Amino acid sequence: MPPPRDAPFLLACRNRPAGRVPVWFMRQAGRSLPEYREIRGTGSILDAVRDPGLAAEITLQPVRRYGVDAAILYNDIVVPVAALGLGVEIQPGVGPVVAEPFRDEPDLDRLRPLDPEADCPYVQETVRALVGELGDVPLIGFAGAPFTVASYLVEGGPSRTLGATKALMLGRPDLWARLLDRLAGIAIASLRAQVLAGASAIQLFDSWVGTLSPAMYERHVMPASAKVFAGVADLGVPAIHFGVTTGELLPLLAKAGATVVGVDWRVPLDEARARLGPDVAVQGNLDPAICLAPWPAVAAAARDVLAANGGRPGHVFNLGHGVLPETDPAVLERLVELVHGWEAP
Repeated sequence: MPPPRDAPFLLACRNRPAGRVPVWFMRQAGRSLPEYREIRGTGSILDAVRDPGLAAEITLQPVRRYGVDAAILYNDIVVPVAALGLGVEIQPGVGPVVAEPFRDEPDLDRLRPLDPEADCPYVQETVRALVGELGDVPLIGFAGAPFTVASYLVEGGPSRTLGATKALMLGRPDLWARLLDRLAGIAIASLRAQVLAGASAIQLFDSWVGTLSPAMYERHVMPASAKVFAGVADLGVPAIHFGVTTGELLPLLAKAGATVVGVDWRVPLDEARARLGPDVAVQGNLDPAICLAPWPAVAAAARDVLAANGGRPGHVFNLGHGVLPETDPAVLERLVELVHGWEAP
């Protein structure tokens, strides 16, 4: 059975009063949980994702422990391109690495259309198993935005400057546009398959798009992201758009087609809402590092976030980025209780 449409998370995503402020945490599935480390094993995250039973259990663990209002599928943004045979691996302590980085026109031929049921059926199998287990808790499916996935393919791995990515974007804009268009199609296929398998919302992770100016984003990136959102719009599920250091891009992230925009901790939530306008819901935005501080400091910072929203509907409480591995799970448990008990002055 799918979760009810009046689940607090889904109501907040639709910018409607939800009865309480819903909360979930990016990277809640794993990272800091001892039960995760106990069953995860030593292989690559890609190996764990390919095991539907294991991936489903990891997804469920934080829901059981924290009582959060949404589950996020245990998956990774590079799973689709890895499934296409592009030689993508995830190295512990490093992140995604690509054996043969994208360099020129012939590399486009390696990016064939994704067939989710043939290329990565384990993802949909995990989603179907979770829908039966989660009951009234919505499941969030996700994909990597074309820009962020392209940055890994072009750079060959994580990069602080994204120099090669920007050089390709500005030096060969036609090739760049075709690359992002291919990746947009792959993201659409992945997201549609997750929703049709039972996911109740989707999130597009554009983790590194904050390295761009608004003009560069609008010209070279937004068309592909807009294509992704348009490609799933008919499914009628909330669509979240998230990136880091995107304060200057917030209105454009919404303009691309998101119904919810993720806000990191660098922009106060009231300022973010002013930039986005009254029709866009927000998600965020506690600094994840604050969760390492003593509880009184964590509680004070969380109350500041909640107060900045001013009691308006359309707020999903979350961290401004993912849970840090050294976070004490007990702190997140208390944080969920605090958020659920919040009443706006």
